Amino acid sequence: MERIELATPGGPVDAVVAGPDGSGPWPGVVIVHDMVSATSGGLPGIIERVADAGHVVIAPNLYSRGGPIRCVTRVVRELRSLHGRAFDDVHASRDHLIADPRCSGKVGILGFCMGGGFALVMATHGFDAAAPFYPSFPADRYDEILDGACPVVASFGGRDPALPGAGPRLEKGLTDREVAHDVRIYADAGHSFANLYPAAPLLRVVGFGFDRASAEDAWGRVFTFFNEHLH
Repeated sequence: MERIELATPGGPVDAVVAGPDGSGPWPGVVIVHDMVSATSGGLPGIIERVADAGHVVIAPNLYSRGGPIRCVTRVVRELRSLHGRAFDDVHASRDHLIADPRCSGKVGILGFCMGGGFALVMATHGFDAAAPFYPSFPADRYDEILDGACPVVASFGGRDPALPGAGPRLEKGLTDREVAHDVRIYADAGHSFANLYPAAPLLRVVGFGFDRASAEDAWGRVFTFFNEHLH
């Protein structure tokens, strides 16, 4: 993995870039972190996993301009308003991959929690496939963001207290619009089931936490979907 300064309209932000050995070309994937920070939830391992599966990866730090404590409110507000510097950062990440000679020109987006919200919203922003994990974006606003969406592979936890009913609602919205999709709800999983956190036992009490079986199945679906839509 290589740490870079990514040029964006709002100034440089930190980002991590990774890819398989060799010259490619491979499809690109933008990975958007969760709400906690750009290094939490096992993100370095996730970046390596996506790269090792045959992708050129970039993971921008949306909290580069002040850290998570100062930036989380702004970034979440921008997600809900559907515009702002965080969107510019994700667009710049996509452009960076397209300009990378190792990239085939096809680019997907993948994210978790808040990052999953960006992955879902950005499905109409020039990406070729989107993989939101438990996307934190209001389900009653899906009609605002799904018209013209690229193919979507989404994963939810059936015990997620933060997103009740979101999975079925997303599946209906994509079906109604005839968007290629794979939406699955893991009955025994909660929020953040694909992210590793040190306080996992405590998180499980409130419906959060890592679930290995659900995570492995979700990753298998994501890579199968990306193989279909990014090649």
